[in-house]
Amino acid sequence: MKTKRIPIFPLTGALLFPGLQLPLHIFESRYRAMVGEALARDRLIGMIQPQDMREGAPLYQIGCVGKIEDVEASEDGRYNIVLHGEARFRVLRELEVTTPFRQVEAEFLADPLQETLSLGERAAFEAEAMKFADAQGYSVDWDSVARLDDTSLINGMSQIAPFDAASKQALLEADTLKQRCELMIQLMEFFGRGDPDEVRVTLQ
Repeated sequence: MKTKRIPIFPLTGALLFPGLQLPLHIFESRYRAMVGEALARDRLIGMIQPQDMREGAPLYQIGCVGKIEDVEASEDGRYNIVLHGEARFRVLRELEVTTPFRQVEAEFLADPLQETLSLGERAAFEAEAMKFADAQGYSVDWDSVARLDDTSLINGMSQIAPFDAASKQALLEADTLKQRCELMIQLMEFFGRGDPDEVRVTLQ
């Protein structure tokens, strides 16, 4: 597996999947520095969740590296950027650095480029997604959803789903699209009941 030193943006609740986009507004000085350095180098930033909200909290093992695709810089030094997911990564170790932002040595994970679900798996997912959207009061263009390929649908829903951080992390760590689809269905069933406090995903 390929390993690389990457700057990281630890952000609870923000997931990025390979092939998808994530818009970010960068205003803290340390992350403005991170974006500036990334733009001067390879434009890569690792998105990863911290395990809690404390400053310098331990990181989850799995994140996703994104490449800065679009960038707008304001006069006060802030950035609006769009990251394009390149690959999931596993943290091998956090590095001791002098930069204001954290950096890790990461092992890039080789995910399949295009996975597919069976017709039954796809139908079960769409049926549960419709029930969940209705329960949450979401307005969804289901005709557009039906035109998405399986990977874009499952990963896209996983990225934006309103679940707790541990549940979203479990989705990111699922090794196959089928596993992620099954977990999404379980989470939508539980959270759709209106009592998300009963749902807790434990990560090893």
